[in-house]
Amino acid sequence: MMPSTTGPRLRPALDAVPGYTPPRVSTGTAPVHRLAANENPYPPLPGVLERLAATAGQVNRYPDMGCRELTAELAARLDVPAAHIAVGTGSVGVTQQLLQITVGPGDEVLFAWRSFEAYPVMTRLAGAVPVQVPLTGDERHDLRAMAEAVTERTRLIIVCNPNNPTGTLVGRAELETFLDRVPTDVLVVLDEAYVEFADGPDHPDGIGFYRDRPNVCVLRTFSKAHGLAGMRVGYAVAHEPVAAALRKAAVPFGVSQLAQDAAVASLRAESALRERVDAVKAERGRVAGELTAQGWAVEPTYANFVWLRLGAHTAEFADLCATAGVSVMAFPGEGVRVTIGDPAANDAFLHCAARFRTGRAATGEQRCTA
Repeated sequence: MMPSTTGPRLRPALDAVPGYTPPRVSTGTAPVHRLAANENPYPPLPGVLERLAATAGQVNRYPDMGCRELTAELAARLDVPAAHIAVGTGSVGVTQQLLQITVGPGDEVLFAWRSFEAYPVMTRLAGAVPVQVPLTGDERHDLRAMAEAVTERTRLIIVCNPNNPTGTLVGRAELETFLDRVPTDVLVVLDEAYVEFADGPDHPDGIGFYRDRPNVCVLRTFSKAHGLAGMRVGYAVAHEPVAAALRKAAVPFGVSQLAQDAAVASLRAESALRERVDAVKAERGRVAGELTAQGWAVEPTYANFVWLRLGAHTAEFADLCATAGVSVMAFPGEGVRVTIGDPAANDAFLHCAARFRTGRAATGEQRCTA
């Protein structure tokens, strides 16, 4: 048999997966304000760097594959059994494990759209079919439509709460009604990557829903409020059959010892965490207020970012920001998500937003309705 001249045969599913394109920023001498990735603008919490320094001398050893200290710390703080916790390489890594344990070729994964951009990518890589239910006009999950979209092929449902990138919230009562409608053999994942920034009396605690619903899994991360994005550590809380399956699907030794120890130290700095979250929320309120004063229609956000729906003018706005040294996350044809950074970064973004609206007004265009 003659060897093939076309190269190795790769999976056709890859054709539908976009490559990663980093946000564009100016290459000049101006400072770059990183407001694209929802990173925490503050350094690690007190005690984290000291713990990392102590662990760094042991990187010649494999990490604790069971993440036992971190699991015990989480179990105590959340008041859940340790057997109900599965740790992974960030919430994205745990999401990949969730897909591995629930779906096969042709199965359906249901989620709102727009939501976290990784959901359809990971679903296709798993060989499953993404079912994307449009958001409501006020950028919220349409839980009624999502419930109606469940079929016999649905294996996994993801509810991002607060939603990324719109920052909107699913309320307690509507979430309970939705969960009551979902078949008990379908796993529902409550992705709470931004839960620490959510406030208000109607904000549901996913852990409360998980306790008496074996088909509910709560997903959280140390990347956002805890400021450990570079460590890649997240976790799921689910009843034992699901949590055990997640641990089976984990990459062996995937969560480094540095990441585990940093997460433990960060959990123990709870008062400092609350202070930093409050600071981000205060800046969030200031940014949203100034955008409103400029004439933007901004939906309430419960995360560490704001969302501007710009439609066909998204790229133009992102380019203006990039030229000014501000990186934002642009979703072509839809809008931009802008992380709440430090005050200087936020001021630079607000200046860009004002310039954009002023430019449109000068040309007589009324197109900035986000």
